[in-house]
Amino acid sequence: MKKRVLVTGGAGFIGSHLCERLLNQDCEVVCLDNFFTGSRENIVHLLNNPYFELIRHDVTMPFYIEVDEIYNLACPASPIHYQYNPIKTIKTSVMGAINMLGLAKRVKGKVLQASTSEVYGDPEVHPQKENYWGNCNPIGPRSCYDEGKRCAESLFINYHTQNKVKIKIQRIFNTYGPKMHPNDGRVVSNFIVQALNKEDITIYGDGSQTRSFCYVDDLVEAMIRLMNTDDSIIGPINTGNPNEFTIKELAEKIIKMTGSASKIIYKPLPEDDPKQRQPDISQAKKILDWEPKVQLEEGLQKTIDYFKTII
Repeated sequence: MKKRVLVTGGAGFIGSHLCERLLNQDCEVVCLDNFFTGSRENIVHLLNNPYFELIRHDVTMPFYIEVDEIYNLACPASPIHYQYNPIKTIKTSVMGAINMLGLAKRVKGKVLQASTSEVYGDPEVHPQKENYWGNCNPIGPRSCYDEGKRCAESLFINYHTQNKVKIKIQRIFNTYGPKMHPNDGRVVSNFIVQALNKEDITIYGDGSQTRSFCYVDDLVEAMIRLMNTDDSIIGPINTGNPNEFTIKELAEKIIKMTGSASKIIYKPLPEDDPKQRQPDISQAKKILDWEPKVQLEEGLQKTIDYFKTII
């Protein structure tokens, strides 16, 4: 009997890769998306698969279905998208968590929350371990996402302790790869699109701020491994690539790899933009026997090749 799995935000960047991977692992997959940031293009090749079902629905509204597992990925994840409608972003994180936890409770299924490194805010601890509480501005422009995700984690923990719901919390650090939205404002997609269009590459701040970039296939592998762990393991668990690069180094690498004549220009750093972001993945190594396999150059090449097909 096939395992029946619900993926909310399944037409999004990470969600669509997850749907594909679960189908390849002989699961029946129900993809739920309201297409605010998700795209039919990401999952159109799956529609002919008899074990794939697409449902247009907003997770802020209750949803009833019989499933064994739920991956809760529904939420705009890039600053441009989540700041476009901050109230909707908070609702998606909080109401979406309540609805999916309620569903998991009813069907006695397992539910995984796609949380984020943003729960650490602009960290004063480096690299970030799971026991760090973060440095967040609850009334800043990024708070709709940061605090929404922090509240969702709290809901997950409380549904687990109070109602014995089987939960997993995964804190996802910067992820990139094919199917990223070209206008999502994230640094990898921004730089690649600008380089391929021979436009100036925009760096906010002086480019010395650092990020760690994890290729999407590696991230999805961690997600499935976490879901398949023993019920006693609930997280949160950091998943991301601990190799750290400055934003300037990334821009220079992309210019070189695309053979672009783009110049780098500098603009002011947005409010509350984190200066450093690097996961401590010792828990993921120990519990999931996982670490990223795809190095930055290899992953960037695949991502550049993808953007060449859509630009």
